[in-house]
Amino acid sequence: MSLILPTRRDFLKVSTAAAAMAAAGVHTSMGAPDPSRKLKIGFIGCGGRGTGAASQALQADSNVELWAMGDAFRDPIDKSLESLKTLLKDKPEKFNVAEERKFVGLDAYQKVIDSGVDVVLLTTTPAFRPMHIKAAIEAGKHVFAEKPMAVDGPGLRSVIESAKKAKEKNLALVDGFVWRWTQANREAYKKLHEGAIGDIRTIYSSYYTGSVDRYPKWNRTNTKTDLEWQIRRWYYFTWLSGDHIVEQAIHSIDKMLWTMKDEPPASVVCVGGRQARPGALPPGKYQLGKADGTTTDVESAGGEYGNIYDHFGAEFRWENGVKGYHFCRQIGRCYNANTDEVVGSKGVYQGESASKRHVIIHSDNPWRYQAPSGVKDNGYQTEHDEMYASIRANKPINTSERFTKTTMTAIMARMAAYSGKEVTWQQAMESKEDLFPKDLKWDSKLPVAPVAIPGVYELT
Repeated sequence: MSLILPTRRDFLKVSTAAAAMAAAGVHTSMGAPDPSRKLKIGFIGCGGRGTGAASQALQADSNVELWAMGDAFRDPIDKSLESLKTLLKDKPEKFNVAEERKFVGLDAYQKVIDSGVDVVLLTTTPAFRPMHIKAAIEAGKHVFAEKPMAVDGPGLRSVIESAKKAKEKNLALVDGFVWRWTQANREAYKKLHEGAIGDIRTIYSSYYTGSVDRYPKWNRTNTKTDLEWQIRRWYYFTWLSGDHIVEQAIHSIDKMLWTMKDEPPASVVCVGGRQARPGALPPGKYQLGKADGTTTDVESAGGEYGNIYDHFGAEFRWENGVKGYHFCRQIGRCYNANTDEVVGSKGVYQGESASKRHVIIHSDNPWRYQAPSGVKDNGYQTEHDEMYASIRANKPINTSERFTKTTMTAIMARMAAYSGKEVTWQQAMESKEDLFPKDLKWDSKLPVAPVAIPGVYELT
């Protein structure tokens, strides 16, 4: 079957009914989950975020159990299962992971899918997300997939095709863009869409964090192959993570798209670079700033911090003249912030995740979000609660109309930064830049690609 590339306008042909199904309150009307049949959960990618997702999934429904686990390595499985049993020590009935259903290796995902599960949690390294989504949907499984959904154009197009099949098969396909699932953000963006600040003029977002020193114990001396080393330290390699604008700061880009009712931008210009990651410096000893303001000493042999950037600044342009400005940085001992600001013709919206600030100011009708007394607004839990309720009601949620757009918007920003070019939506959607290594095996030779140099890096 030939693959028809969706244009930007194709993405906008979303019916009013479909848009309403994605709105904040729709899933709360489905009633309590039907506990008549136990759902078996398969957990693929057993790291920290995955363990959190598994915990939330096990608490989302009264009649589910963890049935199978899979990871490239055995140690994350054991660590995750121990953590889950500690977190849910009062719910031992939720765990039924027999030893023969703990799968290890590059094909572990397929073994989990084939083990008799009903739902799969896909929380591996982002590079593998497209193939895992495809395999799960083809096998008829409901899917929760952590963001991002892909790291390049070919991967994203695969996800789009899988999402279409999920709709045809009446399967849930739910994302981990957590802010979409919080009541505070839902109310704030509902206000924006109702015209509370008038016509949208400009959108600004920031995601400034510390250096995110992940997986410090893994290096070339205690890993056997290039692939093991890179997967163990996946965050620092563009082919695995997509770079931090795609892996982390994509949350802020998602809120930009939300502001625009998920209309993707027409084009983007983006700058970025790499100044402070130790691997960008000659071999030697360095002091690395951490997110909490402290420091840690590291010794760099060169290469272990991969080829990703440590800062980006993007300017998105929409066809109606709206511009969106996004800035992100991962450098220690610097100013940190995670903010959103939307300037309209009649007011300004300001949101800040850390302080839970959601206000409309400079408006004839100022507004501040007030959380209901005693109500916990945990988007990580809500995304699973609503997914399982929809499965029980035989009205499975499919959020692909928005998560595919957000993922491509972040990817096109990275493409623009790496190349130094303006990148249009259509260019990004038609991109042949496939970052995934061919014929991947444990003993594959995987030289680290050089850090991208704008004006030199070629897009395909």
